[in-house]
Amino acid sequence: MIAVIADREFRALFGSPLAWAILAVVQVLLAYIFLTRIQLFVEFQPRLLGLERSPGLTDIVVAPLFGSAGIVLLLVAPMLTMRMIAEERRTGTLRLLYAAPVSMLEIVLGKFLGLMAFFLVTLLMIATMPLSLLLGGGLDLGQFAAGFLGLGLLLAAFVAVGLFLSSVTDHPTVAGIASFGALLLLWIIEWPGGSEEGAGLFAYLSMARHFQSLLKGVFNSVDVFYFFLLIAVFLILTVWRLDADRLQH
Repeated sequence: MIAVIADREFRALFGSPLAWAILAVVQVLLAYIFLTRIQLFVEFQPRLLGLERSPGLTDIVVAPLFGSAGIVLLLVAPMLTMRMIAEERRTGTLRLLYAAPVSMLEIVLGKFLGLMAFFLVTLLMIATMPLSLLLGGGLDLGQFAAGFLGLGLLLAAFVAVGLFLSSVTDHPTVAGIASFGALLLLWIIEWPGGSEEGAGLFAYLSMARHFQSLLKGVFNSVDVFYFFLLIAVFLILTVWRLDADRLQH
């Protein structure tokens, strides 16, 4: 049943003009950033050759591209997650799922995987840009893989947070704004600083810090565990919210 729900959501997304518009805009923006980073690398390459440990093509082009993709997708993800549950609650179709012989966990995982399948297509389209550099140069494939994994985990966290906030309201616009606010808070939470103890806690809660670590090619189990924990917590909260809603009906 999870696969059926995921396939339904995936097909519904690609049947929407919004999804195609988002794909086009994301690719155009990131293609522009990609080309500007290549131009920057070409301009500074003669100076880099004289340095002992100079940054390579992956540091100058690929890592900033994935970093920019994370920020762009932070803006995009709430536009897609806001309708996943809130729209169905508003139109009344969510009650049909409540009446079906399917658990809330299956519903949530189906919607989550359906949206992640759409974003996987987006990720693969983004990855083709740096991979095209292999035709004329070399890449640090380890750093590329870590950055790609970090971007995938970041997107999964975006979707999990967005699903939960879509489950607490029947207004998609409210869900979208709340999702963007929550994601932005998790992104910039370590900026204010403060005491060492507080700064350490804020640093651990910051998505940007864990993502940047992976972009540098540093595969740390703490960073991966953070994203898995964040995803699991918000998916469980979504299941609990829908279970409570189902009992009321």
